[in-house]
Amino acid sequence: MWAFGGDGSPAGPARSAPEAPSSPASASPTRTYPLSRAPRTIPAVRAHTAARGPGWRPARGERVVVADPSLADEGRLTAGELGLTYAGEQKDTRPGDVRLALGGGAGGPESYTMTVRGGGVTISGPTDAGVFYGTRTLKQEVRGGGTAPEGVVEDAPAKPRRGLMLDIARKPFTAGWIEDRIRELGDLKYNELGLHFSDDQSFRIQSDTHPEIVSANHLTKAQVKRIVDLAAARHITVVPEIDSPGHLGAVIAAHPGLQLRNAQGVATRGAVDISEPGAAEIVDDLLNEFADVFPGGYWNLGGDEYQALTVRDPQASYPQLAAAARRAYGSGGTVADLTTGWLNDRSATVRKHDRAPRAWNDGFFRNTSVQPGRDIEVAYWTGKEIGARQPDAYLSAGRKVINYNDEFLYYVLGEPQTFVYPTGQRIYEQWTPRVLRGTAAVPARYDAQILGGSFAVWCDLANAQTQDQVAAGIRMPLRATAQKLWDSRKPALSWPDFEALADRLG
Repeated sequence: MWAFGGDGSPAGPARSAPEAPSSPASASPTRTYPLSRAPRTIPAVRAHTAARGPGWRPARGERVVVADPSLADEGRLTAGELGLTYAGEQKDTRPGDVRLALGGGAGGPESYTMTVRGGGVTISGPTDAGVFYGTRTLKQEVRGGGTAPEGVVEDAPAKPRRGLMLDIARKPFTAGWIEDRIRELGDLKYNELGLHFSDDQSFRIQSDTHPEIVSANHLTKAQVKRIVDLAAARHITVVPEIDSPGHLGAVIAAHPGLQLRNAQGVATRGAVDISEPGAAEIVDDLLNEFADVFPGGYWNLGGDEYQALTVRDPQASYPQLAAAARRAYGSGGTVADLTTGWLNDRSATVRKHDRAPRAWNDGFFRNTSVQPGRDIEVAYWTGKEIGARQPDAYLSAGRKVINYNDEFLYYVLGEPQTFVYPTGQRIYEQWTPRVLRGTAAVPARYDAQILGGSFAVWCDLANAQTQDQVAAGIRMPLRATAQKLWDSRKPALSWPDFEALADRLG
């Protein structure tokens, strides 16, 4: 049942608890406190056991202590944010301490328990990530109301993948701006940042193996290392994307001999000729090089919008691809088979670096004799792909899916084609991770195969907004998406109340 705060608004799931003894810091040892309400945070905590007591607020001289040295980073960060002293590893605690500890974890690796009792706070979880999320709850509650409420929070995310994807290829966002987004994502309990840094317009990160493809305005590897390190400190994995075999215009500009041409010799924009060995060689060079730059466990290989497959008869339009497909896969081999083989080969390259491959859903084709690797995750964004299929065509095949639904989660600069800027309210009120295409949810039986979701910023018309306008435009959509990935049930707060909470939390 719901506990209600003094304003009559729902506070989240709560259970009654015996009256706690007054803390030494209480104004009076005989004072009776009202039953606490759940912390007001974004995303909302999933369960709170209410109690009577003063709660906790930061005060000069109070400490953050850790029970395990591996939590030192979380301890130092929290102490700095709350104006406390970081006292390192301590076996004993004092009144007023915030104590971070490893342990427990019935809710999974990212779960945590936050106990406010006796004038102090204890945050525990099975991993340092869970403990970190507990510190985000504490930080938000103090920022929003000054005091963390008495009682026990038990919290864990509904979905293990919670991301933001940035198209830095078409628009050169500064390193500082990206770092600011990482701090924002960390406080909202996101755990992925996708960087799409190669496309037709530009290649935006320094390359030592192929410096000839790099755009003048780019991030250095030193800047990227700082971004990756900051993300890791917030338990965010940076997921790189070098899209292929389409969207390689920046590579083709330096290597025009690799560009795909049709039977009449007309160049196909952004597409490399995958019958040419040199195309695979240069892409694999880049995948191998950047595996050292991005040490996280995932890699987005793209695979979308290969223009050779958008024509009526790919075999007739691109005879060199058809011939290569027959050589590789026999007389029945098709251009779609060859393209699927390309995706599998690039997957093999990143697997050698212990990366889990991911590809856009329009990189998976119908009725091919060559099947994409079973471990390639589907980044589902569109229902307009070649041979368009409903989401359950991927799910019923047993594939794991990440939701990038372009109806709700695509922020496309300049609103080209039929895109409109998504609103936080629409995400908050209408979207869940099971809404993969359009506005309809897939059956609940597929819920476990949907690993999570990602909001995406695409910069098709790069100058339509400044980077500061982008930050402002995605602010509420990011908060709404965070809420629905952490808990996909109908939120307790109305949208106006959620907006007001976001303004209070900053």
